[in-house]
Formats: sequence, structure tokens, C-alpha cells
Amino acid sequence: MSTQHAGDSCTPTLSYENISDGSGGYQTVASTGNCYFQQYVGQDQMVYVHAYNIFMTLWLINFVDAIGMCTLAGGFADWYWSRGSTWFLTPLFSFFRVCRYHIGSMAFGSFIIAVVQFIRIVLEYIDHKLQDKDNLVAKAVLCCCKCFFWCFEKFIKFINRNAYIMIAVYGRNFCFSAMDAFFLLLRNIARVAVLNGIAAFLMFVCKLALTAGIVFFAFLFFSGEIEQVNEWVPDLNYYFLPIIVIGVLTYIIASIFFEVYHMAVDTVFFCVLEDMERNDGTPEKPYHMSKSLQKILGKKNTFKE
Repeated sequence: MSTQHAGDSCTPTLSYENISDGSGGYQTVASTGNCYFQQYVGQDQMVYVHAYNIFMTLWLINFVDAIGMCTLAGGFADWYWSRGSTWFLTPLFSFFRVCRYHIGSMAFGSFIIAVVQFIRIVLEYIDHKLQDKDNLVAKAVLCCCKCFFWCFEKFIKFINRNAYIMIAVYGRNFCFSAMDAFFLLLRNIARVAVLNGIAAFLMFVCKLALTAGIVFFAFLFFSGEIEQVNEWVPDLNYYFLPIIVIGVLTYIIASIFFEVYHMAVDTVFFCVLEDMERNDGTPEKPYHMSKSLQKILGKKNTFKE
């Protein structure tokens, strides 16, 4: 059987119809039509389709995440530089500003992360294919590559997050914002390390405390310890499974909500660093930070506000 290609002609299928000849009889007529072979969709093409779908999914997820982070950063930055005189529609205005002026930067930043994540998926696929092989050198190299790209993804996410904050503050493009953010953090590396450590610890404690409280309440509910709601308690043989599910979902939801606070901490910290570098407390260059924050950092405006 010869191989057919797109555009090649093929043998048409004949169909027969009985048509009246006008004298009470019928004639059998064969109707034909041209047909052309298009293509076979084989396994090779499907691999590319799946790869495309996976990459676009990663890009879309990171794109939406980037818009959310830049929107939050814009709202918190407006609050800081206006000394708290913002109103409740500030996040909405920040979202419109991101969509109007910075959508390209969001797409570019999310594209970089999507590429790194896609490479990690490819490495995991190769690792799965090499499970039955005994090539220790290849496995060692693959393990090193996986570790490198895991660290590289964390670094890129850190740079992108701070670049989005800088975009929200100054409105510059992604590349210049990422460079400015990197050197600003480099000039204040000790403060960055201390703040990130304290913030991460406090966020984890808050999420853990919230999850523990919900799990404890769920245990009291399903075990029948709360008499006022016993009529709504379902009859379960093993109530630990729903408690575990509730605990996992609570931690996930708490992580999403506390990410807003984490973004607020990072944005305000960035604004404080910029405030201290660009201003000196004189009437021409006053500090925008609050008086309590000025006291903590040992800064003070030299004029009466």
C-alpha cells in the first residue's frame, strides 16, 4: 500500500440512485465526487499537541498570577505613597492600570517562568523513561539538572515578584524593573534576609494556627462533642477522613489568603527602601513613611508636618 500525502487524489466512493425516466420506469445513475486525502494524524503529531497544551496552560496560570501580584502591589504602593489617603476602589484602578499599560510585561515575565517549568516537566518525563535503565552517569546528570532548574525557578519567581512590584511603583517595563529591583535588594541584602525570614515564619505560624483551629472544630463537630449541632452531624464510621480533607483544604485556602498579606509586606518594604534612598527628610524630599515606621528605622522629617 503506497503512502499518501496531503493533496493526493484518492478513489472516490460510488453511490447509486434510482431516477424516474418520465415513462413510469427508473434508471440507475451513479453519482460521484472528487475526494482528496488530507493527512494521517499520528502519534508524533499528538506529542507536539500535548506539549503545546501543557506549555500554554503553564503560561496562562503564571500570567493570571502575575496580573494578580501586580494589581495588589499597585494598590499597596498607592496606599504608601499617598500616606494612607486611598479609597476602596484603589485595587480596581490598579487592575485597570495593569491591563492598560503593563499587560506585555506580565506576559513576558510569566513566559519566562513557564519556560523553566516546562523544562522541569520534560526532565521529569525523561527521568520516568530512564527508570529501568542502569546508566548511573545519565541519572546523576539528570538529577543535577532537576536540582538546578528547581533552584532556578525559585530565583526567577523571586525576581519576577519584585519586578512586578517595581512595575507597579514606577511603571517601567519588565527588564528595567527587574534590574532595578535586583540591585535595590542587593544594596539592602541584610534587611531583605531578616524581613523574608521573619515574614515567612509569621505567615507559616498564622496558617498553621488557622488550620489547627478549623481541624479542632471539625473534630468536635464530627465526634458529637457539640450537643447543639448533633442533629446535623452525619452518621460516619470513620470521621478522621473528612477531618483530614478539611485540614488540607483549610491550609490551601489560608495560603491563598495570606499571600495577599505577604504581597503587602513585600510591597511596603520595597517602598520603604525606595523612600530611604530617594528622600532625606527635608521639606524638599520628605519621608512618606508613617511616624511610627520612622521611629523604628531611626528616620525623621526635619520639618513639622
